[in-house]
Amino acid sequence: MATTAQENLPPPLDSKAELPPLFDGTPRLYISYSCPFAQRAWITRNYKGLQDKIKLVPLNLQDRPAWYKEKVYPVNKVPALEHNGKVIGESLDLIKYVDSNFEGPSLLPDDPEKRKFADELFSHIDTFTNDVYTSFKGDPAKQAGPAFDYLEKALDKFDDGPFFLGQTTRQ
Repeated sequence: MATTAQENLPPPLDSKAELPPLFDGTPRLYISYSCPFAQRAWITRNYKGLQDKIKLVPLNLQDRPAWYKEKVYPVNKVPALEHNGKVIGESLDLIKYVDSNFEGPSLLPDDPEKRKFADELFSHIDTFTNDVYTSFKGDPAKQAGPAFDYLEKALDKFDDGPFFLGQTTRQ
C-alpha cells in the first residue's frame, strides 16, 4: 500500500448540510461509511495513497442532503466521484477510473492474461455479492457455497493468483 497514515474521517453530511463547492478542481469521493459498494472505491483511493488528492464526502444515507441528487449525482447512490468537471458512479467503474486516472500503485497486474482474468472477476463480482447476501436469508453454507466454489476455481487458474500471494486450500 502507498500509505498507512491514520486518516481523520469527516462526519457524514445530512439533509441540513450545506452544499460543498462543486467542480472547483478538487476531486471528491461521495460515500457512505457503511455501504460496501462505496467501500470498494474508498479502499481503492486509500490503496493508491490518494487520501490527500481525493477528498472524502461521507453522506448519511438515511437523511441525505437533497443537493446530492439535485446537483451532484441524479442517480442518488453512492459511491460517486467528482473529477475533471464530471461525476462518475458505480463502484466497479470508479475502481477502474481511479486506477487509470490517478497516480499510485496499479490495482491490476501488468500481465495481459492476468488483466483479462481480473476483468472477468470484476464482471462476476455483482453476481457473487448478490448470491452471498441472498444466502443470509436461508442456509448460507448451502446457498453461498457455489459462489465461493466459483471463485476458488477461478483463482486456482494462476499459481500466484492475480492479486493474492500463495495458494488457498480448502479443508
